[in-house]
Amino acid sequence: MEKRTFGRSGLQVTTLGLGAAEVGYRVTSFEASARLLNTALDCGINVIDTAAGYADSEEKIGRALAHRRGEFHLFTKCGRFAAPQVADWPASLVERSLETSLRRLRTDHVDLLLLHSCPLAVLKNAELIAAMVRARETGKTRLVGYSGDSNAALYAAGMGVFDALEISVNIADQEAIDRIFPEAAARGMGVIAKRPVANAAWLNDEGYGATYRERLKKLRFDFLASDPAKAVDIALRFAVHTPGVHVAIVGTTKPERIAQNVSAVESGPLDPARYEAIRERWRAVAKPDWAGQG
Repeated sequence: MEKRTFGRSGLQVTTLGLGAAEVGYRVTSFEASARLLNTALDCGINVIDTAAGYADSEEKIGRALAHRRGEFHLFTKCGRFAAPQVADWPASLVERSLETSLRRLRTDHVDLLLLHSCPLAVLKNAELIAAMVRARETGKTRLVGYSGDSNAALYAAGMGVFDALEISVNIADQEAIDRIFPEAAARGMGVIAKRPVANAAWLNDEGYGATYRERLKKLRFDFLASDPAKAVDIALRFAVHTPGVHVAIVGTTKPERIAQNVSAVESGPLDPARYEAIRERWRAVAKPDWAGQG
């Protein structure tokens, strides 16, 4: 699989990573989780993205992959769920959360520690940001970043503190491409595309994808009426090969789906006409309030 240099950090990341939220929330047994995680590495993926708030995802990753720690880059997040309110984001949260994550993950460092979808007010907390910087300086994390969208993501990109940005990029969520990517590029930041297949919202009725489902009804992309596997293939390749994206993280509960995703990514970028048609349709239809979804 193709690798890209992750911003100014020098990390070489595969264009596809595994999002491990489902490992905590939906894959209930350790054996099934271990099979999923090891399949990702066996397929050539070298980025695993998780969070302190993803139920027992970190514990499962630690148990399943500690012996393969040198084969992949480990990204985790702190803050959300543990501290949903602005007043509950003290500077001590960073150190406390990171120490817990390292213990769960059975490692002495992570490659990237992200603030997890905190509001703009939290990003303006100088003590909290200083705690993130200290975590990097002590070597407990190689890089620090922000996971979030829209106004908060734009502010985070312009702070000059963070090494990376994790942000929503997909066929139904293109705000970041024009509004935020230029600032991230100017700062030399690594960019992780989350939700790259828009939660496959056109294929299911899950509440989590409701906003995307409504947008897609208006966008009316022709390929969404085709074979479901082909539609997912096109959506994934759109996100992965959008200029400015270094790695796209996809979650799944099925090991066989990982191999399919890898195959799709390895088939290369979309035809330029197809890619530009998706972009043009967004520009023509998207409303001013179609902000990035956190």
